[in-house]
Amino acid sequence: MTAASSDLVTLVFGIFGVLIVASAVGYLLERRLATDGPNAAVENLNARIRAWWAMVILIGLAFIAGRVGVLVLFAFCSFAALREFITLIYTRRADHWALASAFFLVLPIQYYLLWAEEYGIFSIFIPVYAFLLMPIISVLRGDTERFLLRVAEVQWALMICVFCVSHVPALLTLDIPGYEGRNVLLIAFLVIVVQLSDVLQYVWGKLFGRTKIAPNLSPSKTVEGFVGGVASATLIGAALWWITPFTPVQAGLLSFIITLMGFLGGLVMSAIKRDRGVKDWGHLIEGHGGLIDRLDSVVFSAPIFFHIVRYWWSVS
Repeated sequence: MTAASSDLVTLVFGIFGVLIVASAVGYLLERRLATDGPNAAVENLNARIRAWWAMVILIGLAFIAGRVGVLVLFAFCSFAALREFITLIYTRRADHWALASAFFLVLPIQYYLLWAEEYGIFSIFIPVYAFLLMPIISVLRGDTERFLLRVAEVQWALMICVFCVSHVPALLTLDIPGYEGRNVLLIAFLVIVVQLSDVLQYVWGKLFGRTKIAPNLSPSKTVEGFVGGVASATLIGAALWWITPFTPVQAGLLSFIITLMGFLGGLVMSAIKRDRGVKDWGHLIEGHGGLIDRLDSVVFSAPIFFHIVRYWWSVS
């Protein structure tokens, strides 16, 4: 067994151990409170734990399948997230060809460029070429009603759901001296730290939350939850330095940056939901809402994490 495989197995067993403990706690809480009738908070907790089991198994299978499996998984995530986003924006009949191009032209090309490791064109394909293509396709239909709004929303959907999400599997393309064959662990590090930050912010907020940090955007987020969650996730990230090419201090600093970006990303996506008058982006994941509700923090942290690692550690 290679060092990368050994580290991955250790990490997987650790995650399964955490989920087993969480499942046991959820079961005991449900049994203890059963006499008082259904408890919404406990039911939501158990739904989230079941969803995490499914997501961890799915990601684990993708890791086992290798590079192609990871690319297919995140391409599917981009497709599903883009579908959720498009359902909430204002579109007209004239936008149908632009939307079809986003789903069946831009998205596949972005992931093909990633598979071919064409970083130069991969990094500018959506922000340059796709951003110019979308309004051109729409304007040829001759419908100018709320044209700027319609084009900007489709462009933003592509940026969030395809461009940002694709930077997670892009970590596989980095050439880091002394870290060959272990890049999948960078994906694990990013996802674990950012997602744990979300969970821990929720837990700290429930236990000690008093001061709302953005009541108009996300009433459940508190200063205490933010500080406790980010600090806890930063320490956990530092403790996971052994699966990365970083020192403990570097891992902790990067964890702080990506958890902060994840929190700010969550606020931005919450603002969009409030603007559209919805609570969740969808209903794909039990207890979590839509796929974007789970990816909102990752999409903002992934490009930052990718480029910091690329320019500070990678030789590619």
